[in-house]
Amino acid sequence: MFTLWTLVEASLLCLNAVCVLHEERFLAKFGWGAQQANMQEFGQPTAKAQILNLIRSIRTVAKIPLIFLNVLAIIIKLIFG
Repeated sequence: MFTLWTLVEASLLCLNAVCVLHEERFLAKFGWGAQQANMQEFGQPTAKAQILNLIRSIRTVAKIPLIFLNVLAIIIKLIFG
């Protein structure tokens, strides 16, 4: 059954996945490392550079709130099954 809680839980898992990606170990293997983020075409950053900047921003901003959201999700799962 698809509920609002399922959607919240899926988005929490996706945020966790973005936060644990390691640039040098995982992303660089596929050409998405830190060196590739500085590419620009006609003064505009490429889509790849924008995605890498988004990943870095999410990792920076969401690190501490994700800890509390994960604890809350675990408690809710323990209480309601």
